[in-house]
Amino acid sequence: MSESVKSEKMHKTEAEWRELLTPDQFNVLREKGTERPFTGALLNNHETGVYHCGACNAPLFTSDKKFDSGSGWPSFWLPVSADAVDAHEDSSHGMRRIEVTCARCGGHLGHLFPDGPRPTGMRYCINSASLAFEKS
Repeated sequence: MSESVKSEKMHKTEAEWRELLTPDQFNVLREKGTERPFTGALLNNHETGVYHCGACNAPLFTSDKKFDSGSGWPSFWLPVSADAVDAHEDSSHGMRRIEVTCARCGGHLGHLFPDGPRPTGMRYCINSASLAFEKS
């Protein structure tokens, strides 16, 4: 993907997103929902490949940066590039967390926690419903 395409923002109406996404994807990506732990289709995926945004297909994470956090959601210690995801303060549900969104379409992916493995020490805790996997 070229740099210019990567940085191009995608904008759609709520109705357009509803037509494009499944109800589960819409709930997570557009309404900031969370799938139940240990239920996501990609949690136990051990194939080699790239995890893309389930809404806009932007590459987000690679399989070599995925790890088993025991949290119940796919976890990664580093995105595919520094500009692939955005981080925002999230104080919903009476907690202070860092929300992770797709930098291209703004879709909600999950949350970022400082309890991951070396070398970053970060855990990108991502909903399977927000991802599409492309096997290498």
